[in-house]
Amino acid sequence: MDDLDAAADFYGRIMGLDEELRVPDRHVFFRVGSTILLLFDPKVTVDGSSNPRLPVPAHGATGQGHLCFGASRDEIAAWCARLEAAGHPVEADFDWPNGARSIYFRDPAGNSIEIAEPRLWYDD
Repeated sequence: MDDLDAAADFYGRIMGLDEELRVPDRHVFFRVGSTILLLFDPKVTVDGSSNPRLPVPAHGATGQGHLCFGASRDEIAAWCARLEAAGHPVEADFDWPNGARSIYFRDPAGNSIEIAEPRLWYDD
C-alpha cells in the first residue's frame, strides 16, 4: 500500500472495519471479526525491523493482490449499493457453479477485493 491514508479511509469508512493500530507511513491494522487485516507500506517494511527486541523479518507485498471477505447473499446486495455510492464500482458479479455469489471490486491500491458467500468454500 503506497498510500496508507487512502487505504485507511477505504477499509475504515467504505468497508466499515475498525482500525486497531496505525504507525504513520508504515502500517495500518484493521479488525476483521476475530482476525486482523495488516496493511503495510512495502517500501518501509522491505528491510525488516532494526529493533533487536522486535526482530520482525522483512515483509510486505508489491503489486496487486487479492483479498476475500465472506457475506450472505443479502449482505452482498447491500455491499453492491454501498460500493457504487462510494465510487467503487463492482467489476464482476456472478454465481459460481455451486450457486455461491461473488462480487469483485478494487481498493485504492488496485488490489482485487472479493465478497463471497461462504458456501463458496464451505458446505452449510
